[in-house]
Amino acid sequence: MLMPRTLLARTFLLLAMLVLLTTAAWLSLFRYIDAEPRARETAQLAASAVNLIRASLFAAAPDKRLGLFTEFSTREGIRLLPAEPEDRIEALPDSRFIRLLQRELNARLGEHTRIAASVDEVSGFWVSFRLDDADDEEYWLVLPRERAARDFASPWLLWGLLAVALALAVAWIIASRISRPLKAMAKSAETVGRGQKPAPLPEDGAEELSRLAVAFNTMAADLERHEKDRSEVLAGISHDLRTPLTRLRLEAEMSVADSARQAVVSDIEQMEAVISQFMDYARTESGEAPVATDLSALLAGIADRQRYVGHPLTTAIDDLPETLLRPKAITRAVTNLIDNAVKYGGGEITLAAATVNGEIQVDISDRGSGVPPDEIERLKRPFTRLENARTNATGTGLGLAIVERIARLHEGRLDLLPNPGGGLLVRLVLPIRR
Repeated sequence: MLMPRTLLARTFLLLAMLVLLTTAAWLSLFRYIDAEPRARETAQLAASAVNLIRASLFAAAPDKRLGLFTEFSTREGIRLLPAEPEDRIEALPDSRFIRLLQRELNARLGEHTRIAASVDEVSGFWVSFRLDDADDEEYWLVLPRERAARDFASPWLLWGLLAVALALAVAWIIASRISRPLKAMAKSAETVGRGQKPAPLPEDGAEELSRLAVAFNTMAADLERHEKDRSEVLAGISHDLRTPLTRLRLEAEMSVADSARQAVVSDIEQMEAVISQFMDYARTESGEAPVATDLSALLAGIADRQRYVGHPLTTAIDDLPETLLRPKAITRAVTNLIDNAVKYGGGEITLAAATVNGEIQVDISDRGSGVPPDEIERLKRPFTRLENARTNATGTGLGLAIVERIARLHEGRLDLLPNPGGGLLVRLVLPIRR
């Protein structure tokens, strides 16, 4: 069975099934209970008509009975026909109501009583009777066919349909009141996952949902506070380390021998690069507001700066639509990806950008050794590098983690793909928001 995907649709479907099954059971029970009194009423009507005809025929002379038949038909509207052996008889459909009706007629008119849906292709409610149990002569009494039909009265059907419609409307209200807070909570959880602060959830409604909203709001506030504390500590430590590092650089320039000076300065520069990555990681989710940005121009500026510092870079940037994003964060992300390509990939490095399926794709590709497929997700975590890059790497393993967080901050994603020409293709996918 194919179930709907949303909680609202599933809850409404289950409640609707319950309502419909209950209504069907109620109607079936009504039909069952109603069958016996209806059969008794119909049998009583037919028996009364037969008894009236019997009394009239007994009072009439035998040679006057044919005229009496005509009199019943023309004056009283009662069709009365003699039964013939060659009559073509169509039985009524077998049902509990027909069986009860037959039993009641047999009890009132005798075991020889027959009922039929049509005789000689004339439809109606046909009831046979004899003037006397010892008499072989048999007659047909024709009543309207509706007397043998068990149709519900239209008011009952109308009220039943109204009750079903009202129950389904209430079921929809119940299902929506359950699913609406959960949908809002799921949206807020996605916002928290992107590193943003969600709007507080309303804490009213049912007790269980209210307690859940209170717990979620408390959790979101705690996460925001812990993230701010972590970022401040990390940024503070990184900032405080720069002062002694600057002093060490100055002392190395003034007092260290020329043979060791370059090594000391190189170590200090590596430490400063590590500190810069820590600060980038700490301020990834800073309060920079998204603004309408010409991404094509932003990427072109990044490419120019990379060429200026000596990085070989080929660009293929299309005319991209203006979109809402955080320019500093995107600059940091693309710069990190190009630095990684230069450091670990080598060869020809390409920066490409295009609009594909309503999204912006920024691709940085290199001609290095690539990344094993089973290592892709692990490399997006902080402080993680490939095994073959550990011995000669000078970074901290935060580059891809920074880019991943920036992508999530923009409701996008980071993909690591094999480069068709060999190497690695890193794709930053950003939604177009105007």
